[in-house]
Amino acid sequence: MGEVRKLQKKLRQIENLEIKISLTPEEKFKISRKAELRSRLAELQLQLSGPQQTPGIVGDGNKEKMKRQVDDAPETLPSQTPPASKILKGETESNATGAPALAARQRAAGGNAAETGGPQDGTEPSKVSPQSRDGSPEQLRQQEEAEFSSLKASWEKARFRLRLLEGHNDIVTSVVAVDNLVVSGSRDTTVKVWHVPTATEQKNLGGHAGGVTCLSAPPPEYCRRLARSLSLSEKERFILSGSADCCVKIWALSIGQCVKSVYTFNAVTALCFAPEGDGYIITGSDGGKVQAWSWHTFQNCQSVNAHQEAVTSIQSQGPLVFSGSAEGGVSVWENRCSERDPLKLLHHWSSRVTGLSGGPDGRLKLSPRGDRLFLAYGRASIKILHWRTGVISRLTNHSSVTGVTDCVHQTGGLLIGSCYDLANGDSSLNLFSLPQCRYLASLTWPDAPRILCFAAWTTGSGDHRWVIGGRDLVVWEQLPSSGKQRSDVTVKRDSRMDSTLLESEGDTEEDEESDDYGDNEDGGGGGGGGARPGAAEDGASGSWLRCVLQ
Repeated sequence: MGEVRKLQKKLRQIENLEIKISLTPEEKFKISRKAELRSRLAELQLQLSGPQQTPGIVGDGNKEKMKRQVDDAPETLPSQTPPASKILKGETESNATGAPALAARQRAAGGNAAETGGPQDGTEPSKVSPQSRDGSPEQLRQQEEAEFSSLKASWEKARFRLRLLEGHNDIVTSVVAVDNLVVSGSRDTTVKVWHVPTATEQKNLGGHAGGVTCLSAPPPEYCRRLARSLSLSEKERFILSGSADCCVKIWALSIGQCVKSVYTFNAVTALCFAPEGDGYIITGSDGGKVQAWSWHTFQNCQSVNAHQEAVTSIQSQGPLVFSGSAEGGVSVWENRCSERDPLKLLHHWSSRVTGLSGGPDGRLKLSPRGDRLFLAYGRASIKILHWRTGVISRLTNHSSVTGVTDCVHQTGGLLIGSCYDLANGDSSLNLFSLPQCRYLASLTWPDAPRILCFAAWTTGSGDHRWVIGGRDLVVWEQLPSSGKQRSDVTVKRDSRMDSTLLESEGDTEEDEESDDYGDNEDGGGGGGGGARPGAAEDGASGSWLRCVLQ
């Protein structure tokens, strides 16, 4: 297994090098060996094939360890942090009485009302009347199983049309959805607005002096407030963009102009809009700083050195804000809506708890749901952090340790994880039902690229619309399951991913992999485990984050 891990590390480095703007002769030589290394890795995997050799797959030696299912994980955990916890307690109680699998099945069949918005929308499941849940525990179990089977069958028949959005001349780093528009940010320094029904570029928003790293869409009510103050139409929608040039820009989409620019003194690597009180822009920097900015005055309200490495993801949920960083740490904040220091730290879980330290990619992405945080960190699994207690679970997102998960997203009763195979270059989207996180299906298509960012929404008829970004920017439009139009997507199922949630005890697959990055061969830097002050300069010099900031 030692040679397998070394080959995996080299392929990870090559994937990161390939998205750099300029390459040294040594780096070009490393990339030229990609096919050779993949071939050698495939040979070793054949030699080592067998259930006991494949972490994260249900095999004979792991059955007892893997019996614990996602739906057995505690949905409501002891509260220590009022008042935010009171709000979330209500949310988790509604989760317990809801039927998200049924809601998702209805959406997949095209029977629900519109659900539009950015990536943060659609994370809470629909409710079902209590009468529909009457009965014995066995009856309820049978009903839930029937709903899941129906949902799985509907997704096995799913059909999508794919449309390429052409215009960026570098990798797409972030995407959001606003009404019938898709907004994308790229390392080419531009923000582009696309009209989805016609798949055409509507606006090209230029003004950043560095690569665009992140985007966020404020809710309509906060857009109306800003529009009134600027004497614009109350129907105006705005988008926030963060960049390596240390600026956050606010763009009016209909007129295609920047109406405000906020200088943050740090390269902006993550941001979100916190819709509490008068509203706040929360930003994260390449140095680990988390900052809050007033939506009313655009003045800085708070600056905290929250993380040891770059902040790579920030998300809000009600009065809570979650930040994740390159070293694998996660912080949970309560937004108290005060003029000064609105963010109060509730919890900080280090990489020792999350088990996500040591990777040169250093790109933690998170998606909150009640008491749980779904974490993607460039590994074959999605980590699930119960943020009140620090309990970690692991959801298999790839049947081989050569899989990479770059982003995770929730929409319409679904958990969606991107998956990229370092060994053969295959890319797919894996679908799981919520809240149980049971595997539904995998969607792939010919020559699929690595997916670095993802956004989703549903139409008025309940059909899914997705957009993925990376080397390409592609819109997914769900087609009627009984239609005659050919689907561009292949649906498949990997039975090895069925019901595979593990409690993280001792060394996990991710922990073992992280040690490999301490190998100095091929430019790898110091050992893994915890934050490393020089991590950005060693083997991680080709990391996604550092490439974006170039």
